[in-house]
Amino acid sequence: MIRAALESAKKVALGQITLRGREHVVAVKPCGRGLLMETLRYADEVRSADAFFEDLPEPKLDKEMVGLAGELIARKSKPFDAAAFKDSYAAALHELVERKRKGKAVVTAEDEPERAPSGNVIDLMDALKKSVGGKKGGGKSTKTTRSTKSERAKKRA
Repeated sequence: MIRAALESAKKVALGQITLRGREHVVAVKPCGRGLLMETLRYADEVRSADAFFEDLPEPKLDKEMVGLAGELIARKSKPFDAAAFKDSYAAALHELVERKRKGKAVVTAEDEPERAPSGNVIDLMDALKKSVGGKKGGGKSTKTTRSTKSERAKKRA
């Protein structure tokens, strides 16, 4: 009844609950056949992001680079699929616990030799140009050239 009323009114209910010895503001909203409750923050817990970034200088952006980045984002954008994301940390932890439970050797980061930092430095502008300029299948851009009047005359002769 409440879910149907909230849904038809296009409203969200607000309230307070106590979790882990602390009160929280919550939003209760219709979701499918049920209600979904999300915890929110109190006003004194919300800070303006400006304070965190005020010491940073205003960047000078290259319009071509911004355009290329925008084109790349547009090409790579697609509907969100939550199933595409996996919790690799939880999976690795579960695997580690299973290995230990079965009495197998557990390799930690301290046991592995330290890796040397990679010397590969990528020019972001070149990488953007390459990815945006390429065709979908081949990944390489094709350049067409126009012949001059004199070249066309030579070909006819």
